[in-house]
Amino acid sequence: MTSDFDSVSGTAMRTGELLILWSGTARIFIFLVAAAGFLAWLFRVRTNAVSLSLTGHRRSRSWLIAGWVMPIGWFWIPKQIVDDIWRASTPPGSAKGLINAWWAVWLTAWVTAKATWGLLYLFSTDLERIAFALRLEVVGIGLMLIAAVLAIGVIRKITSAQETLRSTPPANSAPSEPPPVSGAPEPTAAP
Repeated sequence: MTSDFDSVSGTAMRTGELLILWSGTARIFIFLVAAAGFLAWLFRVRTNAVSLSLTGHRRSRSWLIAGWVMPIGWFWIPKQIVDDIWRASTPPGSAKGLINAWWAVWLTAWVTAKATWGLLYLFSTDLERIAFALRLEVVGIGLMLIAAVLAIGVIRKITSAQETLRSTPPANSAPSEPPPVSGAPEPTAAP
């Protein structure tokens, strides 16, 4: 279409427009469902992390949502929250490469999406630039899928770390009474 506008039939153009409309609608729906699930998980593990943390958290609970929607802050606030949860849930010095990889890919995908939308809005009549923006959007979707897979890894690691902490008794807990020794006489109460 960029080289010869008349080479594409009207039916093919309408089909392409419908495909873009429905795939975009499906993508937004899937994103919103995934975001709601991620935020629900984040609230739960943050609540657990508050009771596990010895040093506290850098952000209050309200930032669990505000951090994702506050302009400019969305570049680092959600990562700080996840880092604090990780720090509270794992032994000191635990590697957080997976969290860093997830965040780097997520930010790259997010910036790519914003650039795509900007290009489509600014150059809505230039077919070559629209084609470039749509190719960039495919790259952004691929990056978003990679970020989603990495996020699943982050969810599994943090959840597993918190479940391990929950099922392990504290190191300083001592039994209130020593276990009975078989064949030993019962202790008597002092008068």
